[in-house]
Amino acid sequence: MAKLSADKIIIILTVISATLLELIDTSIVNVALNQMMGNLGASFEEIGWVITSYAISNIIMITLSGWLSAKFGRKYYFASSIALFTVGSILCGTSTNIWELVFFRFVQGIGGGGLISTSQAILIDTFEKEDLPIAMAIFGLGVIVGPTVGPTLGGYITDVASWQWIFFVNVPFGIIATILSLTYIVEPKDKITTGKMDWFGLALLVSAIFSLQIVLERGQSEDWFQTRYITVCAVLGIASIVGFIWRMLTVKDPIVHLTLFKNRAFATGTVFNLIVGFGLFGSTLIIPVYCQNLLGLSAMQAGLVMLPGSLATAVTMPSIGMLVRKKLIHPAFYTGIGLILFFGCCFMLSRLNTDAGEMDFFWPLILRGVGMAMIFTPLNTMTVATLEGREIPQGTSLNNMVRQLGGSAGIALITTYIAVSNAQRYSDLSANINTGSTPFQERLNMLTGAFVAKGYALHDAASAAYTAIQGTLYKQATMLTYDLVFLYLGCFFVVILPLLLLFRTNKVIVRTPEEEEMIAEGAH
Repeated sequence: MAKLSADKIIIILTVISATLLELIDTSIVNVALNQMMGNLGASFEEIGWVITSYAISNIIMITLSGWLSAKFGRKYYFASSIALFTVGSILCGTSTNIWELVFFRFVQGIGGGGLISTSQAILIDTFEKEDLPIAMAIFGLGVIVGPTVGPTLGGYITDVASWQWIFFVNVPFGIIATILSLTYIVEPKDKITTGKMDWFGLALLVSAIFSLQIVLERGQSEDWFQTRYITVCAVLGIASIVGFIWRMLTVKDPIVHLTLFKNRAFATGTVFNLIVGFGLFGSTLIIPVYCQNLLGLSAMQAGLVMLPGSLATAVTMPSIGMLVRKKLIHPAFYTGIGLILFFGCCFMLSRLNTDAGEMDFFWPLILRGVGMAMIFTPLNTMTVATLEGREIPQGTSLNNMVRQLGGSAGIALITTYIAVSNAQRYSDLSANINTGSTPFQERLNMLTGAFVAKGYALHDAASAAYTAIQGTLYKQATMLTYDLVFLYLGCFFVVILPLLLLFRTNKVIVRTPEEEEMIAEGAH
C-alpha cells in the first residue's frame, strides 16, 4: 500500500470531522430533550418535532445531494453544507421558543443532509484503489463513533453548561472543516453531468412529507378529522404521494428512481427498512426521556446509560460485516437474530418499575446494541444485493431516505400514543382518589402528618399531601404507558420476522471493491 500524503490525510480528517458533526447531532439532542421541554415550555408531543424536523430536511437533501453536487461542484457543495450546518447550529442555540428551535433544526438538517453521501464520493475520487480501503476504514470508524459518543457527550454538555451548548460546540469544528474543505478538497477530474432538476417532483415530495407528518403529530390533539386543517393535510398528503409516484415514473430525470422497486430484493429491503426505522428511531427517542422523567437521572447519567449499547454496536458491526462478506450463511439469518435481540431488549425494558436504576438498563441496551449491528449491515447488503452499476448509489440513497421516513413516522406516532395513554391511565388511576377509600385516606393522613412535621400549617400540609399523591399517580400512569410502548415495540420486531423469507434470490453479482465499500458504508 502506498504511503498516504499529508494532503490526503487532511482530506480524510476533514471528511470525518464534517460527517461526525452530522452524525453526533442526530443523537446528541436526545438526552437534552427533557431540559428543552422545561426551558422552552414544550409538551412531549411538541418536542418530538425537534427530532423529526431534522430528519425531514435530511430526507429532502438526500434526494437533492447528487444533483446539487454535480451542478455546483462537489467541493463547493460540501463546504457550503458544512457552513449552513454551522450557521444552523448557532441559530438553534439562540432559540427562545420551541417552534424557533424546530425551524432552525430544519435549517441545520439541510446543511447536514448532504454530508455523508458527499463524503463517501470525495474519498472514492481522492484515493487510488490501493489506498481506498484504509481511507474507508477510517471513515467507517468515524461513522460508528459519532452515534456512540453523541448521547454521553450531549448529557455532559447539558449538565455542566446548558442544552444550548450542544449546538454551540459545533461552531469551531464547523468553521475549521469549512476552511479545510475549500483548501484541500479538489473537484473530480471527470466532471459529472446532471440533468434538469425536477422541481415539481421535489415540491410533491416535500408536500407529502410535511402534510402527513402534521397529521401524525397533531391529529390526536386536534381530534383528528373533526379539525379542518387536519383533514386538508391528510387529503393533500395522499394526493401528493399519488402525484409524486406518477411523476417519478413518467419524468425523464426523476429525483427518486422508483423503477428500482421492480427488483424484488430491493423492494423487500426498502419496505423492511421503513418498518425497522419506525421502531429504532422511536426507541432512541424515548429511552433518554424515560430515564430522566421517570427515574430522575441527570442528562449525563442518561447519556452514560446509552453508552454501553452504543459501544456494543461499534464492536459488533465490523465482525458482522466480515461474516456477511464471507457468505457462510444467508444474511437474513443475522438480521433475524438481531430482531430477536431487539425483542429481548424491549421485553426486559417493559418489565421495569419506578424503582429501576441505571444498571437495570445495561443488559437490555447491550442486546439492543448487538441487535442493531446484526440488523443494519446484513439488511443493507441484501437490499442492494442484486443492483448493478449506477443502481447502487441510487438504491442506497433511496434506502436511507425511506429509513428516515420510517423514523419520522415512528417518532410521531409514539409521542402521540404516549400523550394519549398517559392522560387515559392517569384518569383511570385518579378514580381511586376519593374520601371513601380507606387506603387513600390512610395515605393522605400519613403524608399530611409528614408535612406538618416539616413545619407546614395543617391546611397547607393537607394540600401538599394531596398534590404528592397526584404526582405519584402521574408517575405510575407514565410508567405503565412506557412499559406498554416497549412491549408493543418488541412485538413489532417479532411480527416482521417472516418478511425475511422474501429475501430469496439466486442472482449473483460480482462487484468492484469500490462498490462493496459503497454498500458497506450505506448501512450507516
